[in-house]
Amino acid sequence: MRLIRKRNLVVLDTSLFVNPDARKYFGRSVSEALSNFLDAVKTGNKLICYMPPSVFAELSNFLEEKLAASKTALIKKQPPASYQTTIPALFVYEFIEEMRSRINKGLRIAEKYSRKNEHGENAIAALRVEYRVALREGIVDSKEDFDLILLAKQLNATLATADQGLVMWAQKLGIPAITPEELKHLLV
Repeated sequence: MRLIRKRNLVVLDTSLFVNPDARKYFGRSVSEALSNFLDAVKTGNKLICYMPPSVFAELSNFLEEKLAASKTALIKKQPPASYQTTIPALFVYEFIEEMRSRINKGLRIAEKYSRKNEHGENAIAALRVEYRVALREGIVDSKEDFDLILLAKQLNATLATADQGLVMWAQKLGIPAITPEELKHLLV
């Protein structure tokens, strides 16, 4: 099975370097993981890496130390053509239905905690965790996530991510996705 599409184009997600379970394939810290990854890209010369500017800015916020421009230049920072890239209406309908379901689930969680009549910090922390899981896990929940999907679709590229929600929604549009481990193997 061929993982990479047209011209070995890969759109990179921040999760590859920030998520500890994903980062371990490239390094211990965010800066080390990104640096090691870019060294492998330069040496192997097999992949052409893209990242929307919004995602690169997000990643930059996590870096412990700034990387040399000669390294970060290996990632093409290209915004998606948001006004030209089409998305099927069914995708939008499914997204709206999914969000409505999650909002209702969040409401039920809030009601459950209100009925418990517990107001301490532990109750609030538990509510926040349960609410966050109900509303954000497994969904495209940021403009950066949507930029990744749009750019991968526009470039006919493969999406590299550790975010399972992003994978699920990308696949609805026929965008292949690879895991951090698969990406590591493509570099050797």
